[in-house]
Amino acid sequence: MKMQGRREREREMLAQIEVRESGIHGKGVFARRRLREGQWIGRFEGDRTTKNGTYVLWLIDVDGSEVGIRGRNALRFLNHGDPSNAEFRDAELYAIRNVQPGAEVLIDYGEEWSRE
Repeated sequence: MKMQGRREREREMLAQIEVRESGIHGKGVFARRRLREGQWIGRFEGDRTTKNGTYVLWLIDVDGSEVGIRGRNALRFLNHGDPSNAEFRDAELYAIRNVQPGAEVLIDYGEEWSRE
């Protein structure tokens, strides 16, 4: 992915996805157009936090410590799916299989979430 500013990333992301009511839970993220396997979908943007919450994405920093980001953009509405069709690589979201227009984009929340 080429280097771009936050506004350009947001514009590119929103050309590919939209937020609407989900049959899984509340709101969800849906493909506006076909997303191909390996395609960049968007970047999870927000403020760093040390507290868990509804829209917090936890990442592992280069030093091995956990870093929380409190979501401020459309990706905060991603729902859990098994199987998932997207995954984060750091704060960047990529399709891990083809996602058809109108399909919900789903990520795996991980083992800890599924045990709750």
